[in-house]
Amino acid sequence: MKNLRSIFLVVLTAMFVWNLSSQNKAFEVKVVGQGEPLLFFPGFTCTDKVWEEQVAELSKEYQCHLFTFAGFGAVTPIEFPWYPKIEKEVLDYIKENSLEKATAIGHSLGGTLALSLAAKEPLFEKLIIVDALTASGALMFPDYKSENLVYESPYNNQVLAMNAADFKSMAIQMALGMTSNQDKRNQIIEWMEMADRETYVYGYIDYLKVDLREKVSAIQIPVTILAATQPFGEQIARKTYEEQYKNLTNYELIFAEGASHFIMYDKPDWFLNTLKSKI
Repeated sequence: MKNLRSIFLVVLTAMFVWNLSSQNKAFEVKVVGQGEPLLFFPGFTCTDKVWEEQVAELSKEYQCHLFTFAGFGAVTPIEFPWYPKIEKEVLDYIKENSLEKATAIGHSLGGTLALSLAAKEPLFEKLIIVDALTASGALMFPDYKSENLVYESPYNNQVLAMNAADFKSMAIQMALGMTSNQDKRNQIIEWMEMADRETYVYGYIDYLKVDLREKVSAIQIPVTILAATQPFGEQIARKTYEEQYKNLTNYELIFAEGASHFIMYDKPDWFLNTLKSKI
């Protein structure tokens, strides 16, 4: 009986330590396939499932590392500031697993993250950036200064206080412009509803504070940018991208004609074939 009690205490202690460590983990990662490594960074609120159609094919030839960030999907939230912890732990993961020569593929927030990591250190062989900017906050606010973005604001407090029905209504309106694929639009809404509310609010402030417009000048590896043309058309999109990336010397800008922000949902065949040609 004494031995059984000792074993039980050991198991309880192990479970406690595991739960404690999981609460501080900035992401979960799923590894699928064998071959040269590809790192897939999703956009804000999205899980690794956003890449499932492409990974089903690419994992036949590549080792795919699929990230889901803390506070999204089923991943436990972490303390704030959120984004710096994500960036640090992803960098640690890359180094611990000798992935410095991988190709990084990032959508939206995930694309900004890939750029930020590559600007800090000579990581990766290539970058494939999917509808992501160097400073999203600068596009949203005419007099943008990252230090002016704070957690405490009337709008943030309003979103934090929303009941489930009101939040879903907001999510539905936001998702309308993100993809023309109705089934996938429902998936985006579901991810937004699943997100930890504080991460949704404060994590987004962290994201908007990131400004890489000058820092990307340090990136020397090839960068492919896949950009949506909707809702404003290619001319306006091109002007935005060329302004945001003017300090990046080695990049190719490719437009996904007729696609909205989730290019992988609006033009899945085009997206997969383009990935294959650029990896």
